[in-house]
Amino acid sequence: MRMRLNRAKETINLTEGPIGRQLIRFALPLFLGSLLQLLYNTVDLIFAGQFLGKEASAAVGASSLIVTCILGFFTGMSVGVGVVIAKAVGEGNSHKVHRAIHTAAGMTILFAVFFTAAGLLLAPAVLRWMDTPKDIMASALVYLRLYLCSLFSIVSYNIGSGILRALGNSSAPMRYQLFGGIANVFGNAFFICVLDWGVRGIAMATVCSQTLAATLTVLHLWKLEGDAQFRFRKIALDFAICRKILSIGIPAAVQAIVITLSNLIVQANINRLGVDSIAAFTAYFKVENFIYLPIMAFGSASSTFTSQNCGAALPQRVKKGTRMAILLGIATTLMTSWTVLLFAEQLFGLFATEAEVITLGTQIAWTTYPFYFIYVFLEVFASTIRGAGKTLPTMVIIVVNMCLVRTAALTVMMHLNPTVTGVAIIYPLTWTCPAISLFLYYKRGRWLQEAVS
Repeated sequence: MRMRLNRAKETINLTEGPIGRQLIRFALPLFLGSLLQLLYNTVDLIFAGQFLGKEASAAVGASSLIVTCILGFFTGMSVGVGVVIAKAVGEGNSHKVHRAIHTAAGMTILFAVFFTAAGLLLAPAVLRWMDTPKDIMASALVYLRLYLCSLFSIVSYNIGSGILRALGNSSAPMRYQLFGGIANVFGNAFFICVLDWGVRGIAMATVCSQTLAATLTVLHLWKLEGDAQFRFRKIALDFAICRKILSIGIPAAVQAIVITLSNLIVQANINRLGVDSIAAFTAYFKVENFIYLPIMAFGSASSTFTSQNCGAALPQRVKKGTRMAILLGIATTLMTSWTVLLFAEQLFGLFATEAEVITLGTQIAWTTYPFYFIYVFLEVFASTIRGAGKTLPTMVIIVVNMCLVRTAALTVMMHLNPTVTGVAIIYPLTWTCPAISLFLYYKRGRWLQEAVS
């Protein structure tokens, strides 16, 4: 069945053409989009800290875990949507693309209504469960409830951008996120500096910026031609497609949430090492993004590449794409990691002023960054297998290794070597274990045979 899609210049057909160039073209906007998302979150904290004080910063920070878990869930759902639609694109099944897009729209409405209602109702209880201090409870509750009012926009953007990427367009979601990020800056300035709304202003800026990004994304889908065109009147739930999206999306969402929660255990152990160590790791995680985000971009590109080529029944091209993504990822990671190491003191100096903190941060970097190329194998193998629709095995492998093994190894290390380098060495170890496990699963080959059959 021939696809009737509007092939714009920024839309890439990943089932044909030079693999390396396509992966780079597709991954670059994904990297820039992730960087924008990072800056998005940073802007809120900057405005809170600079204009409202530490209480406002703490109120925003008190909700950060809840926000991260919510975003993790919907990111997982967008993975499920993306895999189903990208595979249908590769198959050339125009009817399935049409049904999947409008089923995803129906799921967006249901999820947004449910999570908004549940969040508004349960917000006070959740904040109390997290031992939010009483003096910031009121501000944290106001921020969280207003943030929840933007859930419909957040879900719409995540699902909509997942659809666009599945169609081969990674540039448009990045562009709309840029517009949203700019609106977030001006929104914070207006609501805080002009209207003096305090914490409410930070939340309202998020609501407005997310709504802008979501609106632009939906308008893009509205303006498409052919079978990928979105129309509100055609929204309907195809339960077979719903089951497929959920079977892929829920494991991806659970993985993101469980890893987020497990990081709290790591942070608790870091907190025992003292203020300088906490500050050093805080700076380390910020610097790390320069290495981590490009790897994630190649992983996401590999996932869409695999989905389209599985749909087109091109298993050998899937394998070539995986090898190319790993080579590109390793080359990029070696360049970024060693550049960071060469300028480690200067980079850590951007996030800390105390000499002891910079020294500890540099020690952590030299313990982990030389081995960061290992993470490329983990991310690309997981994304490739996930792109073939097998998210449950990747979830089990990653959760077991990144949560259970990491926690056990960290407990032992805190007895043997309770220092920042003792904690840091846990990271390369728990990258290697899942990387090997995913490689062994990848080499079995049955996941690929099932995906192209």
